[in-house]
Amino acid sequence: MRYEFVVRDAVSEDAAAELPELSSCSFPTGGTSLFGSVRDESDVLTLLARLTHLGLVVVAVRPLPD
Repeated sequence: MRYEFVVRDAVSEDAAAELPELSSCSFPTGGTSLFGSVRDESDVLTLLARLTHLGLVVVAVRPLPD
């Protein structure tokens, strides 16, 4: 199962280093897509908590096709 987390702003190198299981893609208009594999809903909730703890504002979460 794969998920995408879209955050409002750019993700710093330090924040990205705290999320080694996620890949990222910055949008030219601002914001960043973080995406990667999760095992279950618990992983999704844990990642949301970690993103928030890093000061990132999550604007969208969605499952991705495998």
